[in-house]
Amino acid sequence: MTGYLHPDYVRSLAAFGEPRLLPRSGGSVLIRDIAGTSQKDALGVYPLVCCRDWSALAEDLAAESAGWVSLALVVDSFSGLGEPELRRLFDPVRLFKEHFVAELGPPVEALASKHHRYYARQSLKTVGVETVERPSAHLDEWSELYAELIRRHELRGIKAFNREAFATQLAIPGMVMLRAADAQGAVGMHLWYVQGDVAYSHLAAFNERGYDAMAAYALYWHAITWFTGRVRFLNFGAGAGVSTDATDGLTRFKRGWSNASRSAWFCGRVFDRGAYDHLTAERAPAGTTFFPAYRAGEF
Repeated sequence: MTGYLHPDYVRSLAAFGEPRLLPRSGGSVLIRDIAGTSQKDALGVYPLVCCRDWSALAEDLAAESAGWVSLALVVDSFSGLGEPELRRLFDPVRLFKEHFVAELGPPVEALASKHHRYYARQSLKTVGVETVERPSAHLDEWSELYAELIRRHELRGIKAFNREAFATQLAIPGMVMLRAADAQGAVGMHLWYVQGDVAYSHLAAFNERGYDAMAAYALYWHAITWFTGRVRFLNFGAGAGVSTDATDGLTRFKRGWSNASRSAWFCGRVFDRGAYDHLTAERAPAGTTFFPAYRAGEF
């Protein structure tokens, strides 16, 4: 077990809920208290839920969901499950985002757009990129870079992680850390998790020098080169926000490295209808489409 499938991944998020492994399928969730009540609900691990055996998820949910009001999660875009299969387990089922994917084989020059090739070469004139041998040895460096990302984008909650989470995540089997540096030191890093024939882009962060040097282009160029021959697919993830809108800058950036895409689905399920309806009536803003509705005011 590597990456998001490894038990230590959900344990790394213990500050945000009680880690719960789903033993039959190999998935994992966080059990959260519902403020002001004695009730609980479940949240799939961020950024997505992976399973070793998706066919066993129904049995897991039947066996493990006692006491849950609801469950919300994003399904791995490499799960092989489509909307019909997901609707047998969940309601709602919504297309969340398109994940940009590189099916490796062609050289990076053939995968990258003309725009991206130009800026990658410019960036590589000022920064060098390496694949780090011991990611855990760079915890301080990574934490400092990620603090800049938190500041720039005002991240909070589970997306902000914490130092303890990163200390665990950097040691999980399947972790690959790419480091971009100039003459003064690190300017950016990109973390990946390898699971089978897929490498998942986990997190990337940069300091001011990294933004100025456009180090993201250098890191992606290196990633495609380094992973070719080691895995079949790179999953770059999706653009910003919570929609499939393809106009933001991050979407354009990731599309420029991709030759395919895969759908990521948001799925929910109510286990205690009476409690769900009561909490929704008390807490949900009028007209919200958020799930679970009673948590809409928290975001």
